Amino acid sequence: MIKVGIIMGSDSDLPVMKEAAKVLEEFGVEYELTVISAHRTPKRAEEYAQSAEERGIKVIIAGAGKAAHLAGVLAAYTPLPVIGVPIKTSTLGGADSLYSMVQMPAGVPVATVALNGAKNAGLLAIQVLGVADKELRERFREYKIEMANKVMETAAELEKLGYEEYLAKYSR
Repeated sequence: MIKVGIIMGSDSDLPVMKEAAKVLEEFGVEYELTVISAHRTPKRAEEYAQSAEERGIKVIIAGAGKAAHLAGVLAAYTPLPVIGVPIKTSTLGGADSLYSMVQMPAGVPVATVALNGAKNAGLLAIQVLGVADKELRERFREYKIEMANKVMETAAELEKLGYEEYLAKYSR
């Protein structure tokens, strides 16, 4: 059963959005991934959002750049949680994408992560699913413990070596 829909406005967003897919794969969560343009294929966006729940989707992750209305359009047509990923653009540096997602009108929420933050979108989807899935919630708890352990290992090495030797060892 598919639990997460990953949607992007263009295939040019795939290098960013693949990070959400990688996270879901790491946690063993099923997903579907496709391209839907809020502006060029609005009917498809409507149909996707309205049929998502019956297809087993629990959370939608939507990434888009420039006039990034995809997440909001999907959110308008579904009761499911929508996580927006604003894609960094060359014209306005992604501010346009970010504002398009975070400035949603009351009643149509879109949880929005950082510019190009598809990895965090995937992790947020895991947390949302974890509310009803104890096993998934426990795996996420373990993930956070592993992250903390890696930071502690890094801190110990930096303290042991000193900053100059540490930088020399890890500079590329």
